[in-house]
Amino acid sequence: MKAGIVGLPNVGKSTLFNCLSNAKAQSANFPFCTIEPNIGVVNVPDKRLERLEQLVKPERVIPATVEIVDIAGLVKGASKGEGLGNQFLANIRETDAILHVLRCFDNDNVVHVDGSVNPIRDKETIDMELQLKDLESLEKRLDRVSRAARTGDKEAQKEEGVLAELKRNLESGLSVRAMQIAKDDYKAYVSPLQLITSKPVMYICNVDEAAAVKGNTYVEQVKAAVASEKAEVLVLAVATEADIMELETYEERQMFLEDLGLDEPGASKLIRAAYRLLNLQTYFTAGPKEVRAWTIAVGATAPQAAGVIHTDFEKGFIRAEVISFADYTALGSEIKVREAGKMRVEGKEYVVQDGDVMHFRFNV
Repeated sequence: MKAGIVGLPNVGKSTLFNCLSNAKAQSANFPFCTIEPNIGVVNVPDKRLERLEQLVKPERVIPATVEIVDIAGLVKGASKGEGLGNQFLANIRETDAILHVLRCFDNDNVVHVDGSVNPIRDKETIDMELQLKDLESLEKRLDRVSRAARTGDKEAQKEEGVLAELKRNLESGLSVRAMQIAKDDYKAYVSPLQLITSKPVMYICNVDEAAAVKGNTYVEQVKAAVASEKAEVLVLAVATEADIMELETYEERQMFLEDLGLDEPGASKLIRAAYRLLNLQTYFTAGPKEVRAWTIAVGATAPQAAGVIHTDFEKGFIRAEVISFADYTALGSEIKVREAGKMRVEGKEYVVQDGDVMHFRFNV
């Protein structure tokens, strides 16, 4: 699962990417510094994993991960190929969620592609380009469906009505994710189109150090502008986060954070938020050899969770032995959990809960 970092050129995307990833993307004070998308596999910070490590003392610990993609900056006219538009739009289409970086700080030494700081204008520029690209995809489908509808095809007539309303909303400046669409209609007619503005989005307000904790006027403007989208807004001092990541020791980083009034790096909050945005959750396996966090979709069943380890586990699934994280940590070991009768045996219909500690029984 991929989350793509997007935004206008020079708003801090690559600096943010470097904070999140061990990969060092090029970052500089000029537009289109990033051309080819940079991809980083990022560990998901999880204090539960640390607690299991303390209890089990395994030979190794493997965290959950999420893939972050740093995509080239978008400019006005991208939907018609301006700047690196076609390449940008192809790259963003391949992601599952969008991390939209907005510049929310004043600094005369950092150039802005449009000459002034205005996060709402910047957001609308990108929204419009993505909506125009979605309209292009939608109109191709609508043209085919309309021809079928004219022959009296009832299903085509129903789809035509849904897509025509979708087109009107896009033309009015509304992204698909903000539209009210019946669940069945969305699944049947909208989802197959894989429209860019249907992807879940998180807005990242890139502020200066002074606004790292409480935000600023720009942040408040963004929150008001995106209220109808039900999107998450995260405030991050990206340049400051980069400085923190350059410090060599954990102690130095903690001192820096305490001076700012923060309890953890904003990058950690962002990674966890991106994980939720992708509709992902974690279950654990724990033993003397390895404690590991496994990534599954929210709503996954026990066999599907087993299949993440190996396809044979899903094919030959018999049952799952499940311990809640709360019971595991309260009692301190798997043996004590068994003795207390807190280990559950679950079958194929069990929907895995975030934080479950699991063993699978299977037969190949």
